[in-house]
Amino acid sequence: MAGAMNGARVFVAGSHTDVGKTHVACGLIRAARASGFSVEALKPIASGFDGADWADSDPGRLLDALGRPLTDDELHRMTPWRFAAPLAPPMAAKLEGQALPLAPIVDVCAARLAATTADLFVLEGVGGLMSPLADGATGLDLMTALTLPVLLVGGGYLGAISHTLTALEVLRMRDQTVAAVVVSQDAQADAPDFAQTLALVATHASGVPVLGAPRSGSDDWAADLLALIGVQPGESA
Repeated sequence: MAGAMNGARVFVAGSHTDVGKTHVACGLIRAARASGFSVEALKPIASGFDGADWADSDPGRLLDALGRPLTDDELHRMTPWRFAAPLAPPMAAKLEGQALPLAPIVDVCAARLAATTADLFVLEGVGGLMSPLADGATGLDLMTALTLPVLLVGGGYLGAISHTLTALEVLRMRDQTVAAVVVSQDAQADAPDFAQTLALVATHASGVPVLGAPRSGSDDWAADLLALIGVQPGESA
């Protein structure tokens, strides 16, 4: 993968819904900016979106991590397709009387990737790896169309290891490059031990780097991830 001078581009994908994709994407963005790198991000689709109160939404959190104002223009640039119902995007779009073909989504993503000069470009998917993303297409279809290295985000809840390893196997079967698996710590007090979860995922990840993304504390884990994907902290951007 390209180094920082040519720009690192990654697709942040999830093994399941609400596993912490935005937590990982925001940590990565903050760590890159703290090291002096320029960063851009795109989350093309969001459902369950409240247009009257979106500061804490995924697009709002990404904009905050980037240090961008929470304006309508910035929101539209970050997430062009937004739907109110907390459902898979094609279902949410249908409730609003809209079609949601994959081609325009691919075109917007490809155009942004082609135009960027940022040291790091983070593209965040929606839902899990195989969640329906557009009419007749899943998140995986967007990944294969863009051919970006994937950061696979898994959870720390009971059952998450199976979801993570299954998603990893599917990515391999579709010939996708997996830059790393990032296990996002579960916020529930009764979640399995985080360190043991990390160790078990690493045991079965067959050589793919596995990192943990704690829910509290510093973004040190994200600085390690930057180096792993080719953005080297301490270099001039």
